[in-house]
Amino acid sequence: MAVRRERGASDLAPRIVVALPAIVFALVIVDQGGLVWTIGIGALGVIALGELYMLMGRVRPPALAGFLKLAAMLAAALYGEPRHVIMVLVASFPLTFWLATLRPRRAHVSWAVAVTYLGVLWIGLAMVHAVWLRELPHGDGLVIDVLVATFIGDTCAYFGGRMYGRTPLAPLISPNKTLEGLVAGVLGGTLAFWAAGLYQDWLTGPHALLIGALVALAAPVGDLFESMMKRDLEVKDTGKLFGAHGGVLDRL
Repeated sequence: MAVRRERGASDLAPRIVVALPAIVFALVIVDQGGLVWTIGIGALGVIALGELYMLMGRVRPPALAGFLKLAAMLAAALYGEPRHVIMVLVASFPLTFWLATLRPRRAHVSWAVAVTYLGVLWIGLAMVHAVWLRELPHGDGLVIDVLVATFIGDTCAYFGGRMYGRTPLAPLISPNKTLEGLVAGVLGGTLAFWAAGLYQDWLTGPHALLIGALVALAAPVGDLFESMMKRDLEVKDTGKLFGAHGGVLDRL
């Protein structure tokens, strides 16, 4: 136990050093909104897709198809209506199959297409939702609140699990996650969203608690899904963009 605590303490400083510029970057693009916000999260989406396609390299998914679909979906989300995002998805099927068959070797075509769409639906739709969220009235505040609740909840889960964790949450997926850490994360994320809402007169206390609880519950579900994929592929982190925090998929 002492060894684990020492190792955790040694990881804390690098995590903070990496987190600070990431926070500044997030605040700037959220504040700007519109095209700047869309390009910023689009760049992160491209990196996240690249991480996923790199991990799934055995089936050699047509990464170009995923990148083009992400860009088209974000453009449709920013300048069009929700139906236009669906139209982009529908139109992308023949493009994906065509690029998959253009590869030097055509083995695993079905898996390559499936992996391409896994990234587009998992990562791309999340980025589309981020565009729509920012475009809402008070969207800048909502996005900041969601980010605060997510990262505070993750931090509370990390320290709560280290200090009080006894009951494994999902030992076959992520052995280090505990039920106590989950509870600490949900409570921390919910309270963080509520506290942020205290400074926003358009967000009532009950609404802040409800949205905060939903965000705090959704975040660990996504984390477990990503952990399941990493365990299946036998990797520790999806990338190194955020140093000790791992890759984009590990954080976002």
